[in-house]
Amino acid sequence: MRIQRLISGKVVPLLTLFIMAISLSANAQTKSTSNQNEKISINKKGGVYDYEGNKLGFITKENIVKDSKGKTVYFIDGNGNVIDSKGNKLGMAKKNGSYYNIKGENVVNVGKTEGEICEILDPKGHSMGTVHKNYKLHACAAHCLLLEKKMNDEKSKK
Repeated sequence: MRIQRLISGKVVPLLTLFIMAISLSANAQTKSTSNQNEKISINKKGGVYDYEGNKLGFITKENIVKDSKGKTVYFIDGNGNVIDSKGNKLGMAKKNGSYYNIKGENVVNVGKTEGEICEILDPKGHSMGTVHKNYKLHACAAHCLLLEKKMNDEKSKK
């Protein structure tokens, strides 16, 4: 009888703990993958990749952002103006990584830094991916190339 109480006294709390751990793990996995298809990374060499590791584009040493086919998407002039390949001003990139569109609306920010990697955030603080600290000025590349990828994906579905 004594052994039975001892076993049931330990088993129930352990079982409860086990079930809680499994449900928390499942919940964390669901949340972490909910927006994965919209995450981008900009690495130390200026390569821009989607969440699956597909190269979307790259940043040249001259601050020109090109898509994966080598076509110029935009460049940033000495004043932080983001200019597309046709010479149209798209917005303003700040050295801290913030990007404002032509209407002056905040589109992208750079958040916390861990080592050499900074988090790319939308205006509401949701993660859009990561950028190497050397390319904070180009956090807006994540926005531009992500939009281009979405447009291409939609065209291929039609």
